[in-house]
Amino acid sequence: MSEQKKSITMKDVAIEAGVSVGTVSRVINKESGIKEVTLKKVEQAIKTLNYIPDFYARGMKKNRTETIALIVPSIWHPFFSEFAMHVENEVYKRQNKLLLCSINGTDREQDYLDMLRHNKVDGVVAITYSPIENYLTSGIPFVSIDRMYSNIEIACVSSDNEAGGREAAKQLIRRGCKHLAFVGGHNTTINETKRRRIAFENYVREHQYPFSVFDLDETEEDYNGKLEKFLSENPDLDGIFTINDLFALDVIKILQAKGKKIPEDVQIIGYDGIKMAGNTDYLLSTIAQPLEEMAREAVRILFDIIDGKSVNMQTMLPITFIEGNTTKCIDRKRYTVRMNSNLKIIIFFDLKLKRFK
Repeated sequence: MSEQKKSITMKDVAIEAGVSVGTVSRVINKESGIKEVTLKKVEQAIKTLNYIPDFYARGMKKNRTETIALIVPSIWHPFFSEFAMHVENEVYKRQNKLLLCSINGTDREQDYLDMLRHNKVDGVVAITYSPIENYLTSGIPFVSIDRMYSNIEIACVSSDNEAGGREAAKQLIRRGCKHLAFVGGHNTTINETKRRRIAFENYVREHQYPFSVFDLDETEEDYNGKLEKFLSENPDLDGIFTINDLFALDVIKILQAKGKKIPEDVQIIGYDGIKMAGNTDYLLSTIAQPLEEMAREAVRILFDIIDGKSVNMQTMLPITFIEGNTTKCIDRKRYTVRMNSNLKIIIFFDLKLKRFK
C-alpha cells in the first residue's frame, strides 16, 4: 500500500521559511508591519510546500467565518444579478467570500435562512419580500434592500423610490403625454418600491391629467392576459410608467402587437436601469438605480454592524433618469433634477446621432 501523504501544517511552512509560526500566521492573515524580505520567504515556502491555509479553523479562532450571504429573489433577473456582482466585489475587497442564495420564486427562502443561521455566516444582505421577521430576531447582522420592517430595527438601503416615481411623471408630461398610466404588481409586504406608484400617481393627479392603474397582486394568474385586456380597454394611453424595466418590456411587446409605435404613439419609462451587458446601452428609458453605490453602502453598513458600530437605519440614494428609445427626444441635451440637496446630471444625448455618449 502507498504511504498516505502527510498534511502540510503552518509549522512546516515556518521551518521551511526559517521564521516563527506566529510570523506565518501574520502573513496568512495579511497583517501589516511585516518586512518585505520575511514576507517573500513565507510566500515562497507556502508555494514550495503547496500549503493550503485552513480558513475554517482561522475563522473559528477569530469567531468569524469570513463569509457573507446575499439573498436575491432570482439570479435570472438582470437587476438582481448585477447587484450580486457589485456586492461580491465589495465583499472580496474586504477579503471575505460571498454565499449567493437565489430564491427563484419558490418557498426555499426559509430553508436558506435556516441554513445560514446554522452555518454561522457573519452577516446577510437581502432583497426579500417574504415574512421573515422571526429569522431577524435571531440577532445575525442583516441589511435589507428596498424594505423596512415594522417593530424591528433593521438597516435598509434603497434608491429614492419616491423621487423616481415623481421624476417618471415629470418626464412623461414634459414630453407631451396627456393620458398616463402606472403598470406594475405588488405583494403584501411593506416595501419601498410601493412608493414609486404612490409618488407617480400623486404627481399626475396634482397636475390634473387622466390617469389609469394596472397593479395586480403578484400571486394573480394570467398576468399578461389581464395586462393585454387593460391596454385594450385604455386605447388613449400615451404615457406609461412601469414598476420595473421587465414590466416595461412586457408592455412594449403587447402594444407593438396591437400596432402601436413606441415612442410615437405611447411613451414608456421603466425603473431599475437594467442592461444586457456592462458595455451596452440601457434597454429603454428608465429610472436607473445606483446599483454599485447601493451594494457598496449595504456591505459597508453590514461590516459596521458586525464590528459593533452604530449605523443609520435607512440609507436612501439618488436615482437617475436615463433617456432611451422609448420616450421622445427633447430639444435640450442636458437635464437636471434636484433631490435631497444633490444636483445630478441626468442625460447626455446626441440629438443628431440618436445615441448615448
